[in-house]
Amino acid sequence: MSTHAAAAVVRDLRAGGAWTLAQRTKNDVLWALSCLALAGPGRLPLSALRALGRGIGTAAHALAVGARRTADVNVARVFPGLDAREQRRLVRRCFVTLGELLGETVAALRIGGGPPLLEVSREAREILTEARSEGRGVLFPSAHLGPWERVAASLVACGVPLVTLARESYDPRFSRLYDRLRGGHGVGVVWRSSPGAAARILRTLRAGHVLGAPMDLRSRVPSRSVRFLGHAAPTPIGPARIALRVRCPVVVGTAVPAVDGRPSAPWCVTATRIPMDDLDSGGDAELELTARINDELSRRILAAPHAWVWMHDRWADV
Repeated sequence: MSTHAAAAVVRDLRAGGAWTLAQRTKNDVLWALSCLALAGPGRLPLSALRALGRGIGTAAHALAVGARRTADVNVARVFPGLDAREQRRLVRRCFVTLGELLGETVAALRIGGGPPLLEVSREAREILTEARSEGRGVLFPSAHLGPWERVAASLVACGVPLVTLARESYDPRFSRLYDRLRGGHGVGVVWRSSPGAAARILRTLRAGHVLGAPMDLRSRVPSRSVRFLGHAAPTPIGPARIALRVRCPVVVGTAVPAVDGRPSAPWCVTATRIPMDDLDSGGDAELELTARINDELSRRILAAPHAWVWMHDRWADV
């Protein structure tokens, strides 16, 4: 580990470190500003929050130069066939779309008046019911695509017992806010760095429940280089390892644009089961299963590229 990386771990509460005085001051200010932001706009109607979010997204596109540059590079990498003007248009639309979704997330934190749950397709319900009937739980890889925070709540509302894997925020106060967002809809959370996380993952699957695992972003977990959106990218290998060891079904699911395109319900949840009967439990099998999951996630993102997080530095370590 480099000196810089070691110093970062020392200052990271998630790794058992402690904040410096400067970090604590900065984080206290960020938390206070976040509370003010939620207390004020949180009382606005949903339509106003969406509009405010779009404005924030537009401003972020103009002012967050580093994030915009990362998005520009990523879009050019994945869509080399688009001319420069179309690439820039896609990046701008991405910022605006994610800003609108941020407004919806703020609304979801309050009791009543939040955005409606997503429709879960009949096929998705049938796929999950059949997978759960095998009695070994279900691994549910997903992506930060569209209104992803509502996917889990929508599945729970359909009777799917779902627990999501998540990484703790750098600030425990934000982790508690995430707990409130998910827990208010009956969604369980396993924080990856919490004591007993591995045991709870196994209990979730052995109980026949569904374990949600976002897999589209680069993360500080054991990863392998696997093609994602057509290019090699460091991808968490843990979910595939768990599925192969437990022999639980793997069902990829995300929000996708609704086929009928109704303004009142522009998104729905669909699911696809990933074949794995031909795979054993070795390292090559883990890599192959991860590749199959990435292929399905990539297909979904390419179908709605304006609603994915292109400003994430996805290919940084390749």
